[in-house]
Amino acid sequence: MNSEQPTLLEAGAPNAIGKTLGLLGDEWTLLLVQQAILGLTRYGQFKAALPISNAVLTSRLGILTKEGLLERNIYRTNPLRAEYLLTPRSRSLWPVLLAIWDWERQWVAAHTTPLPRMMHTECSQEFAPVLSCGACTRPTAARDIDAVWGPSGSWKRSVPTASTRRRWESDQARGQAGMFPETMAILGNRWSLALIGAAFRGVTRFADFERTLSAPPALIADRIKAFMAIEVLEATRNAVRPDWAEYRLTEKGRAFFPVIATALHWGQTWFLATEGPALIETHRFCSTVFVPELRCDRCTKLLHRRAILVSPSATES
Repeated sequence: MNSEQPTLLEAGAPNAIGKTLGLLGDEWTLLLVQQAILGLTRYGQFKAALPISNAVLTSRLGILTKEGLLERNIYRTNPLRAEYLLTPRSRSLWPVLLAIWDWERQWVAAHTTPLPRMMHTECSQEFAPVLSCGACTRPTAARDIDAVWGPSGSWKRSVPTASTRRRWESDQARGQAGMFPETMAILGNRWSLALIGAAFRGVTRFADFERTLSAPPALIADRIKAFMAIEVLEATRNAVRPDWAEYRLTEKGRAFFPVIATALHWGQTWFLATEGPALIETHRFCSTVFVPELRCDRCTKLLHRRAILVSPSATES
């Protein structure tokens, strides 16, 4: 695979959104890319940095290499030793990781591993990333975006084909890697982000979630229960029909939009369907195709990977 060029997807197969969710809907994938961005390259280094088994580490490194997110390089033949290097595809994931870090930092109290601090070297300040439009630079929220399905877009094609490996409840109980506990409640199940996406598109009623996603009622109920438990959805009553329960995004749920925006942009950059894009987003204020950017909340400058300094967490310093 040429990791410097987008992957062409087969006609009728899961689209760029489905492909993205299949890759990023796994906490170990995100954590391994994060550690690679921080400078780790060797099997032993990843094993020492993360609470991961040999079998899972070997499996994930194989997947990341196959999908072009890491490049396996043999640096010694006797004995055989390999290192895993970043590619353009994995380097460009840093906005997603930064958006996850910011959301978890602001909205999730419990982490088994304290989150690091981030400093913007261009202004020498600790900062928060601000989602902005690449065309007009204006700060952007979900309500500022008009989104329609593109030629390869549909709910069916946007769901990954692989079944989820872990239920959210057991994941929380075990803790596992723990760096992104509630992010994985949204990304780590093959239907979860589809349901959150539907909520961002204005779906609120149980029957409408079921019909829109063509998903079994038990699955919809499970996801809604999980999202209410972490307070990204809340149950309300319809103003006209009080007997109708509605499930709406909370402030915490709406704040997850930068993660969704940066992840979808990454996916549609690196995975191209022959029919065309899966989702077309337009920024209402400048009427251009929305390209997400992250800017520093202190100096408003565009953030770049090399201008972000990762520091130990406040509890560790």
